[in-house]
Amino acid sequence: MVKEVPSGDGSLVILHEISFSVQAGEAVAVVGASGSGKSTLLGLLAGLDVPSRGCVRIVGQDITALDEDARAALRGRLLGFVFQSFQLLPALTALENTMLPLELAGRGDALAVATEMLVRVGLKDRLKHYPKHLSGGEQQRVALARAFAMRPRLLMADEPTGNLDAATGSEIIDLMFAMNREAGTTLILVTHDNALAARCHRILRLTAGRLED
Repeated sequence: MVKEVPSGDGSLVILHEISFSVQAGEAVAVVGASGSGKSTLLGLLAGLDVPSRGCVRIVGQDITALDEDARAALRGRLLGFVFQSFQLLPALTALENTMLPLELAGRGDALAVATEMLVRVGLKDRLKHYPKHLSGGEQQRVALARAFAMRPRLLMADEPTGNLDAATGSEIIDLMFAMNREAGTTLILVTHDNALAARCHRILRLTAGRLED
């Protein structure tokens, strides 16, 4: 696939002829310098944006053929996300943040599942705490609980330790990989940390929008 954006009288190519596949249960790291196109690629893979040419297939479904609402519904069913900035809703408690995607999916067991996931990530005493009362590491644990609560087929993580100190980041990564193995989830991890990338089965390197495997 190719991603271009308008630039002056022409267009600027952000991603050049990107093509790769990921097997079920595989952990793949996407690495590259700032500005290499990592976040753009992740947005395309998640259906948050569409390529200028080419397509993205998830579980055999060409998501670029879907409209925005259909892509959002597919994300809700199949994908989980962990972001550098946690992306928790400040007005909701840890439990409510974790329950939210379950409730949006109409799950009657949202409370039980969310509670179980928060206990799994070590936050059984923080269920009713708001994000502002949680440390960065605790907020990322909530984000992990929320991501895995829906039992996603594919987890996308964008610099998940970028806002954490080294020790806390290491704990979060250990937890994320452990939960990923337990659930058998496919993982696509965007990172600039080569040591973290080396924990994945495979590394894809982006250089100026071009892919090296």
